[in-house]
Amino acid sequence: MLFRSIVLALSLASAQAADDGLVRMKLKKRSAHEMVADHLKRENDALRLALENGSAPEVMDMAKKSVMLRGSNPEEDFEEQVQVAEGASENIIIKDYSNAQYYGEVMIGTPPQKFTVIFDTGSSNLWVPKTKCKNCGYWFIHGGKSKYDESKSSSFKKDGSDFKIQYGSGSVKGFFSRDEITLAKDIVVKDQKFAEVANAGGLGVGYVMGRFDGILGLGFEKLSLGGANTVFKNAIDQKVVSQPVFSFALGDNKDGELTLGGYDDSKFKGEITWVNLSEASYWLIDIDDVSVGRISSGKTNGIVDSGTSLITGPSTEIAKIANSVGATHNIMGEYTIDCAKVPTLSDLEFTINKKVYKVPGKDLVIQASGTCLFALMGMDIPTGPKWILGDVFMRQYYSIFDYGNERVGFAEPNY
Repeated sequence: MLFRSIVLALSLASAQAADDGLVRMKLKKRSAHEMVADHLKRENDALRLALENGSAPEVMDMAKKSVMLRGSNPEEDFEEQVQVAEGASENIIIKDYSNAQYYGEVMIGTPPQKFTVIFDTGSSNLWVPKTKCKNCGYWFIHGGKSKYDESKSSSFKKDGSDFKIQYGSGSVKGFFSRDEITLAKDIVVKDQKFAEVANAGGLGVGYVMGRFDGILGLGFEKLSLGGANTVFKNAIDQKVVSQPVFSFALGDNKDGELTLGGYDDSKFKGEITWVNLSEASYWLIDIDDVSVGRISSGKTNGIVDSGTSLITGPSTEIAKIANSVGATHNIMGEYTIDCAKVPTLSDLEFTINKKVYKVPGKDLVIQASGTCLFALMGMDIPTGPKWILGDVFMRQYYSIFDYGNERVGFAEPNY
């Protein structure tokens, strides 16, 4: 699972099954105004903390921790993540989803208990808060968090093995259980191993203020804690989806759609361009080049990640790009830009399998209330993927995730 504080989440506003065997889930988009407001609040809080403590280096580190991909020591954290993938530990660093932009609903148990989750291709476990969970929100903030009550589910099965996720600011702890998972009322996955979180303190205020209860990972089993199959893998094995494929249509300034069991050819025009994965853990692909104007990265790699709102890349590369367009770096490691410059911003181009995928300059900014948040951010992952192609990229293309053939597909959207 890959992680950072500017992320994407997904939301089910409604769902429908069609005669073509696909299940469509409407995705509700969080507003740019709310995202920018949260960015300004984080920046103000960090500045106040720095001023109150004389801008001491340790305070600056603390302020930045909330937006780091892996906490204070990325190399150690990555090694720990590898150990988890090999079954050596139950600890892993995952995203701080404080800026989740899309979110959706799943049901757990019999009768079903409803939860709002992030559908995240950059992670592989399902977790939700349990009853009496500590640091799991308050009723007066977005109505509080929904919490799983195993005593009210006739299909609950005890597992009991430990579940622990280590964030930069602390840990999220709980234990595994098994129950039925329902997606869009039409897909019922039986005996799904998932985590009941008992303490979400490691997610900090971002989780308390967030509009989601938990995470539903859509990555591969190599990333999964506790040897748990992903929900989608079990859906495939139990033959409750028609094909081992899912796809995203993320609208610009409007809601989107997640399709399970295939792809919706009414959502795009022209041909699908398929790209084989270089590794089936994250949805990791090789990239020939990333360029803006005269700046070029050369051969690199990246993941297509529905759990990340922005596009992230190596800090030095992002700094070059930001400097070239006049974006300003802030205390939180994010960039803002003068809104007057937006119309003249150069396009960002990803060359993949010799084909160029453009993100127009005007779409490299999230704008609200006179503030323009630059949609690129530096993120250094020592031995992990170099670039994260998040929401900002996925909005430009109908994105298809072919689990069975270990490939991703991109097509020109018509929505």
